[in-house]
Amino acid sequence: MIFPSGSSLSPLGQRLRVLLGAERAVGDLRRYFGIDLPPGAVPFTGSRFEHLGDGGDRLEVADRITAEDLVAVQTLSVTVPAPVALDILEGCLGAQLSGLLQAVPRDTDMVEAEVSGLAPGSPADRAWHLLCAQHGVDWVIAGKLLARKRPRLLPVYDKVVRCALGRPRPSFWLALHAALRAEDRALHRQLLALRQVAGVPETVSALRVCDVAVWMGHRSEGHACPR
Repeated sequence: MIFPSGSSLSPLGQRLRVLLGAERAVGDLRRYFGIDLPPGAVPFTGSRFEHLGDGGDRLEVADRITAEDLVAVQTLSVTVPAPVALDILEGCLGAQLSGLLQAVPRDTDMVEAEVSGLAPGSPADRAWHLLCAQHGVDWVIAGKLLARKRPRLLPVYDKVVRCALGRPRPSFWLALHAALRAEDRALHRQLLALRQVAGVPETVSALRVCDVAVWMGHRSEGHACPR
């Protein structure tokens, strides 16, 4: 994809443009999702994150966190502490989160979302803060759990992605939303093109393609990402 000179992309958008445009991006996606791997090679466990149990955003479970969701986040190398998991599945915490999820659209891509749906105080933001308030749940775990429930709307954002893209203000969600919408949605269209060229199923969201391409590309550069 060709970008105009004098790009109006933010620093985050410019960094995304570099990572998504790298020669290795398509191969990284194919390797991660296990597409045409050589004999003996295996896909990353995270390739099952969005597909385990037919997805966390399927209609019948979209507004409640299930045991399958708790297993799915483990494919991304995080674990919800057992007491918190039980409270989600059987207690008041699960009921609170379900109430918030009901107000977060399941069929909207981030690029199409209103800023108000991602801003501080929105139901999605309140769900993230509620999870982060639980003992043993940090911002990475909270974000991955919500990304499992709303993969088209909410991104995976962990320490590798943060190292690659920084800590934009006022939030990563809002900064990524702005970058995807900039320049006639060029970055969003690039993500869809990458998904198609790599042969990744359309059930994998544009946000997840972004996460995987950034994560794989940044790791390949040999960065020692801070904890």
